[in-house]
Amino acid sequence: MKVTVNVDCTPEEARTFLGLPDVQPMQQAVMEELERQMLANVKAMTPESMMQTWLPAGIQGAENIQKMFFNQVQKMMAGVVDTTNVMLSQSSKKAS
Repeated sequence: MKVTVNVDCTPEEARTFLGLPDVQPMQQAVMEELERQMLANVKAMTPESMMQTWLPAGIQGAENIQKMFFNQVQKMMAGVVDTTNVMLSQSSKKAS
């Protein structure tokens, strides 16, 4: 036998019913403190220092991805050339 029970309540009502603490005030305080610290750090940095901090890693990462992509293409093309050479050598042996 299968029984289905649907409960229609808000998250606050469910939390109260289950006896869970209300953490919204704590979450709000943490988010306000995080926002305050982030804004203070951004105000302390000049646009030039932000660019120097963020861009080199991004550019280096893009270069690494590009190198990896080209290496994979080269390996794939080498495999195609090897396969083609094997097929040609086999077909020439059969023709002889």
